[in-house]
Amino acid sequence: MRLRTGWVRETALIRRTVLAVPLALHLLALASLLVAALCAGFIAYDIARRPQHMWIMNVVWPVCALFGGVLVLLAYLGVGRAPEPTDADKGDKGHDGSHDHGGSGMAVSVGKGALHCGSGCTLGDIIAEWIAFLVPSVAVAFGWHWLFAEKIFAVWVLDFLLAFGFGVAFQYFAIKPMREITVREGIVQALKADTASLIAWQLGMYGAMALAHFWLFPEVIGTDLKVASVEFWFTMQIAMVCGFVTAYPVNWWLIRAGVKEAM
Repeated sequence: MRLRTGWVRETALIRRTVLAVPLALHLLALASLLVAALCAGFIAYDIARRPQHMWIMNVVWPVCALFGGVLVLLAYLGVGRAPEPTDADKGDKGHDGSHDHGGSGMAVSVGKGALHCGSGCTLGDIIAEWIAFLVPSVAVAFGWHWLFAEKIFAVWVLDFLLAFGFGVAFQYFAIKPMREITVREGIVQALKADTASLIAWQLGMYGAMALAHFWLFPEVIGTDLKVASVEFWFTMQIAMVCGFVTAYPVNWWLIRAGVKEAM
């Protein structure tokens, strides 16, 4: 009965949210999500024909396009795209099978490292948000009502755990092929390489989402920010870009210190 009541309240809030959101914002959010989906689809299609040298990047690029859209597509075409298989023996290539574009090597490597981290965060956050929405008792298990008055904080706990799991796994599959180490050593190195980066990314993302959740939408727009709305996922796209910005300098330091592999 309590779960049913919760669903009724959520549905009513979603209806009020849809009615209150300005049409221009709604259309902008819809367009941004559609463009991002098309960019991710194109990258996935292109990668199927031109697979990355480092296989985990086959996942990283299209996943990051879900929030970065055209920006990630341009980065992929500029510095991430692998050559045609028949041309694999022509020209110089970077660690991930992309062309060497010269002067901005470190900046490009750091950007790829940040995106590598961000792809795990993106998958973790998407899965966590929908799980908590579809099964409200999950949010309760992570602290809603008994530890946090606001549901968002409980969901962020789940967000972080899933993002951390995906991030470390992605980092493991980047490090392990490059070094002759055991599985245990690979996991340890992945933890060292990705923990600081992932925390920096999530802090940027959480900060942007908190601003939108507690101020922008309720105070400025006059409605709630709900998961089952295009506005929520448009806001999440912006928040992920903020995560990239906060994670970038951390990845620079990690790569410069030799803790994280340059990509």
